[in-house]
Amino acid sequence: MPVYNFKSISAVPTSPDLIDIVLTRTQRRTPTVIHPGYKITRIRSFYIRKIKFTQQTISERLSNILTEFPRLDDIHPFYSDLCNTLYDRDHYKLALGQLNTARGLVDAIARDLIRMVKHGDSLYRCKCLKRAALGRMCTILKRQKSSLAYLEEVRKHLSRLPALDPTTRTLLMCGCPNVGKSSFMNKITRANVDVQPYAFTTKSLFVGHADYRYLRWQVIDTPGLLDQKLEYRNTIEMQAITALAHLTCSVLYFVDISENCGYTIEQQCSLFWSIRPLFANKELIVVVNKIDICPWETLEADKKKLVEDLAASSENITLMTMSNTSEHNISAVKNLACDKLLATRVENRLNTSKVSTVMNRLQVFTPLPRDDVVRDASIPASVLEARDSMDKDKPKKSRVGYAPTKNDVTDDDSDAEMGDTTAKKTARELMWENGGPGVWAPDYRDVYDLAEDSQKYDAIPQILNGKNIADYIDPEIEAKLAALEAEEEQLVAELGAVIDDESDLEEEEEAAVTAIREKKTVMRQRSRFNRGQNKSVMPRHVRGRAKDMHDSGALNKDTIVQTLGDVGVDATKMIENRARAPKRGRSVSRRSEAVTPDDTDMADTSLSKGSLKKLKKSRSQSIKREHSLARSHSKPRDPSASGLRDEAMVSKAKAKEMIGIKKWSFGGRSGEGDRTQSVHLVKWMNTGKKRNGTTYCR
Repeated sequence: MPVYNFKSISAVPTSPDLIDIVLTRTQRRTPTVIHPGYKITRIRSFYIRKIKFTQQTISERLSNILTEFPRLDDIHPFYSDLCNTLYDRDHYKLALGQLNTARGLVDAIARDLIRMVKHGDSLYRCKCLKRAALGRMCTILKRQKSSLAYLEEVRKHLSRLPALDPTTRTLLMCGCPNVGKSSFMNKITRANVDVQPYAFTTKSLFVGHADYRYLRWQVIDTPGLLDQKLEYRNTIEMQAITALAHLTCSVLYFVDISENCGYTIEQQCSLFWSIRPLFANKELIVVVNKIDICPWETLEADKKKLVEDLAASSENITLMTMSNTSEHNISAVKNLACDKLLATRVENRLNTSKVSTVMNRLQVFTPLPRDDVVRDASIPASVLEARDSMDKDKPKKSRVGYAPTKNDVTDDDSDAEMGDTTAKKTARELMWENGGPGVWAPDYRDVYDLAEDSQKYDAIPQILNGKNIADYIDPEIEAKLAALEAEEEQLVAELGAVIDDESDLEEEEEAAVTAIREKKTVMRQRSRFNRGQNKSVMPRHVRGRAKDMHDSGALNKDTIVQTLGDVGVDATKMIENRARAPKRGRSVSRRSEAVTPDDTDMADTSLSKGSLKKLKKSRSQSIKREHSLARSHSKPRDPSASGLRDEAMVSKAKAKEMIGIKKWSFGGRSGEGDRTQSVHLVKWMNTGKKRNGTTYCR
């Protein structure tokens, strides 16, 4: 189990969120009503309570942040240096220090303002002091904006760090980039590290676990290292350097002798000598990888000597060859690394002072023989006789399918030792003699309890509706079926010679039929392709509408006519003409100049000027009314145009439509859409002190 659980750190709120949390909590958890008529002591305690509660809330929140984040001086040196590499130790400590200072300033402000509120002589002054206290506290929190944001990012990254235990049994892999470290980790553990054919695929520490000798082993994959000075290494490389420096582990240094990683053997050996001080007091194995591409025996002599010099530099260094592709020596490398580390850990524990104190308390006694007399086990003669009689009377059973033991007989004398060969075989023996489990199934018919044993293995009749199916099966059914098939083939052959292969269709009709079939095939393929795509489905009420001036949509009248015409359907009579009558254009002539027959008739009559004016006005109004009625009423359509058979069906459809329309009037009562206003108590009857009178009138 890991020593540190950074995933349990709570989220750090931003400064505006923290201010909202504090003020909202103060408003909810403290009294909110105060009157100038109260005693001054009650007014003071009211505002003092608000200031104290706000100060306690801020102090509690900041204290939780300071407590949950790890102190770099108290945790393991590996995690301390890792945090310094990833987050900058000075910046981290500065952010926590600013929050600690802000907590002290908030406490000081609360203490000073509470002292001043105790001397307030009115509600107004106490309220102003309370506002000043809360405002100064919020100002301090606003100044911690950058620190809180930085700590939140650190918390997110800490929660993503691998949960590794610095004190457990650990195998650590290092070397140049792209030499096969991640592939080896995927082979021996259940981890799934990304493996790519380019450098620096692994950019952080990855942890996996393997089992060896009933123990759990921790395997760490580190990013690739470059041969350069420590001050020039980046954050990715410094993670590997930190793990090598602080973890007690068995180190596997990988060398790619095929040089497909992009680095020569000389560069890889130079990197080994540059980080050699980090291998002190550690078990080290130099793993020569990718021997499937470049075998170790065919390597050049000078390059082989460079690699062998690495193993010869110290006694605790072992050289091994391996291949991740062919899985050659993968288990051997893991087992050797685990054995070396386990022996080192046991030796270190034996060298401690605690073991010596325990060994001093142990005394081991070895008994010495008093004479040369051989004293064997004493078994009574009656017991030996009973054992021999039991062995003779009890025949040996077959050991087929059982694991062999030291008491089993050999092949030479097996027939002589089997005893009674007529003994009944068990189901297990029969199973192994007839193919083993999954092949042989026991026959339960031999245990049937029937009147005659000869009937046990008879076929069980199949009964349907109380009748035996075997009674209705014709024994010559197969011969009759073969005769029918032969007759059918003969008739087909005779008709094939008579039927003319020529089609009755003309060339144009055949071309149209071929085009329609090809169009159907294309539409089916397009439908299957669109159905397999992972995309959102357009709603039914949007499909086919015009999208822009270039795409009129599938529901356009011309598009429908053209689409149906392509497949051989005349759609001109099926399209409903919804276009209204063309609007009346404006006359070029003026009203005063336009002369109608009515005007000429009126001019001939001897009516007065006022009567002619009234008559003309009434006629113009009647014409306007006719046009408005024509616009408000839709053009009556034939029932067949609406998909109905006759007028009777039209009236029936209208009746059904009216039944489906619901009335929401509720008989004039108010509904859920009406605005309601609750009845409040009368203020002059329910406010003030209760002196004389009843509960309803004060």
